[in-house]
Amino acid sequence: MLGLSLLVGCAGHDTHSDVTAPGAPASTSTRALDAGADLLQSRPPVDALNAYLDGFHFYNGHPGMQMEAHHYCAVLNEEVIQCVIYDGNQNDAKLMGVEYIISAQRYASLPSAEKPLWHSHVHEVKSGTLVAPGLPAPAEHALMEKLVGTYGKTWHTWHTDLDKQLPLGVPQLMMGFTADGQADPAMIQRRDRRLGISSADEKRARADIPAPTVDPGADAWQRGKVVQVDDPTGQYIKAAEAMEQSSGSNAHSTHP
Repeated sequence: MLGLSLLVGCAGHDTHSDVTAPGAPASTSTRALDAGADLLQSRPPVDALNAYLDGFHFYNGHPGMQMEAHHYCAVLNEEVIQCVIYDGNQNDAKLMGVEYIISAQRYASLPSAEKPLWHSHVHEVKSGTLVAPGLPAPAEHALMEKLVGTYGKTWHTWHTDLDKQLPLGVPQLMMGFTADGQADPAMIQRRDRRLGISSADEKRARADIPAPTVDPGADAWQRGKVVQVDDPTGQYIKAAEAMEQSSGSNAHSTHP
């Protein structure tokens, strides 16, 4: 069981969105309506988003296309967590997608055809690259002990690395890293500087967290089984090909 009790930390407000949506600034009447709604309407599903996790994803099938992902999560029960994902942690952040996180027991019960859609969290936790900014070290360590054996299914709907104005194309299935050397070290370093943390220090602090065996159905891309939504625009394939050509090789390949 997840046995998760998420704590609210004082963190964020250090990562702006790189995307600017087109449109005129909000009018006085729109701002007034927004302020009124803020005062008068309740938002139970939003208020339940009480945990902030920061990590990294890549497009399933395109390992060089990587990005940081800011997760705001709510616990549904002992075995299921749901998160909304943004490209930043300030009020200009763009909604990129969603991630569902389930326990190892729940994952084991999934149909075999469903399992390739999910990724493990063992490496993300053990490598120190998945963090909970603002939580005291003991609380974050306890949280990571709970997350290390879980599995996530992630869909990005606004590909902010490519679409700098509006969400275009179709949802894409994302994956998490499973070994050192897969994620772009410069990407990690930039994140660490902004958050004032060290992934290397986090990794050392988590050395005592046991690494559970990963269900063989997860992280299916490592065995050559890539599940992805066909892109009618072709932009993601073109972007991946351009990235591989510019690198001269499959830079930051996610293959072990």
